[in-house]
Amino acid sequence: MFLRTESFSQYIRLYPVVSALIAINVLIHILSWVPEIGDQVFYYGVGYNYFIADGEWWRFITPVFLHGGLMHLLFNMFSLFLFGPELERLTGKVRFLTIYLLSGFFGSVATYFLQPLDYSHVGASGAIFGIFGAFGALLYYGRRVMPQLRQIILPIIVISIVMTFLTPNVNATAHIAGMITGFLIGLSYFHPKRIVSWKTKK
Repeated sequence: MFLRTESFSQYIRLYPVVSALIAINVLIHILSWVPEIGDQVFYYGVGYNYFIADGEWWRFITPVFLHGGLMHLLFNMFSLFLFGPELERLTGKVRFLTIYLLSGFFGSVATYFLQPLDYSHVGASGAIFGIFGAFGALLYYGRRVMPQLRQIILPIIVISIVMTFLTPNVNATAHIAGMITGFLIGLSYFHPKRIVSWKTKK
């Protein structure tokens, strides 16, 4: 289910939203290396609670496309590369993008309300955890008919939550809020009656 066997061109054609998100994150990270310009990109994009309180509301979403270093970027993009395609295939482009962006957004919102005013954060982890949450919702409805998904996704969710609280310098608030957001949206998207309506429209 989560093994990627497609060629590069097939991957882009089959999963255009995931591919675009990965490309945007990588390009922004490369841009952040450019002298002077990179500093401005990071400064105006970081999720700094003090600036948000001062009215810079765009910082609720821009941190989702910034990363604190190359390893941070690679880890998040590998997770998106691995787990994003199946969700995009199941939900469609718009629904997948909604899950991803809203999970990242509400991860930032929760960080703003639950962390100190001088707290700052970057990273796509809240959005990635939203993907896990959406799979959790799918598992909630299809746990009896999708044993393979249960065997794979449950350990991933549990390990991800445990590592969130064991790893230093991790925005646990965004992780958990993103996962909850993805789960709640998934409960709506994957409701059996709604899935039937998708197929009817096709």
